[in-house]
Amino acid sequence: MSGEPLLSVEQLQTHFRTPDGVNRAVDGVSFHVYAGETLAIVGESGCGKSVTAMSILRLIPEPPGKIAGKINFLGRDLLTLSDREMRKIRGNEISMIFQEPMTSLNPVLTVGRQIGETLRLHQGLSSAAAEQKAIEMLTLVGIPSPETRVKDYPHQLSGGMRQRVMIAIALACNPKLLIADEPTTALDVTIQAQILDLMRDLKHRVGAAIVLITHDLGVVAEVAERVVVMYAGRKVEEARVADLFANPRHPYTQGLLGAVPKLGSSLTGETTRLSEIPGLVPSLKNKIQGCVFAGRCFMATEVCHTIAPALELKAEGHAAACHYAPVEAVAA
Repeated sequence: MSGEPLLSVEQLQTHFRTPDGVNRAVDGVSFHVYAGETLAIVGESGCGKSVTAMSILRLIPEPPGKIAGKINFLGRDLLTLSDREMRKIRGNEISMIFQEPMTSLNPVLTVGRQIGETLRLHQGLSSAAAEQKAIEMLTLVGIPSPETRVKDYPHQLSGGMRQRVMIAIALACNPKLLIADEPTTALDVTIQAQILDLMRDLKHRVGAAIVLITHDLGVVAEVAERVVVMYAGRKVEEARVADLFANPRHPYTQGLLGAVPKLGSSLTGETTRLSEIPGLVPSLKNKIQGCVFAGRCFMATEVCHTIAPALELKAEGHAAACHYAPVEAVAA
């Protein structure tokens, strides 16, 4: 990708002050997203993925939360904007699809009213124009009989249709950036595939960049171009998706990929046991000396427990934060 990134996150830190100490949920994470691309952020529960997404939109309550660093979107640092300026950006230039649509949608408002609310707020449409646009958005996301469904309440829709409504709300104002936080987690496998196909299709049609938050590497392989791997609040690896799957360089990423079942292995007679990552994620309330993964890593030595590895290029377009990650020559 050439030119300036659409979104550039630099040394993002999101900490929460608790009675037991400071929880370092996101601890110095940097990444960028170009117009029209899909970047996946992956990692297990509690690694800081969703907090990163919420920080971009400044949806972290302060206090107890505190966001520091830089979040540059179209030349503006979002952390320096007033609350009023941020409200103009949320849902308009940057939209978010939340993890569980049943808790994100208002149960006492029709889906048409909820889609229209965004349009009335950001684009000043009348009620009639907003409802017509809502019908167009429901058509766009593949909901049948949109003229009828626009008058339905969330409980009258299936889980997959509710998620499509969430996507319709997110896309209503033609945002430049769409943040999708585990958009398929609560859905069965067939509906997951439909939602992923829909997101991929809509990305090409509306041209929005996507930041996809997920723990599912199958989803990453399906829709993303680049991937950031997070662990214990830090970025430990970043690469193009094909490079990451072909040659993971951080032991944590290797563990994640080793835990993915191989389709058809039982048919070929393979009895390969799924690998597991021993140990537990370290507490984020303690300042971690050295590598955040050292306590669970099969390659860890004394230096790993004392000196934090820098995130460095190990191959063209492939960075990892590991003292022992294999290095290839990188073109100057």
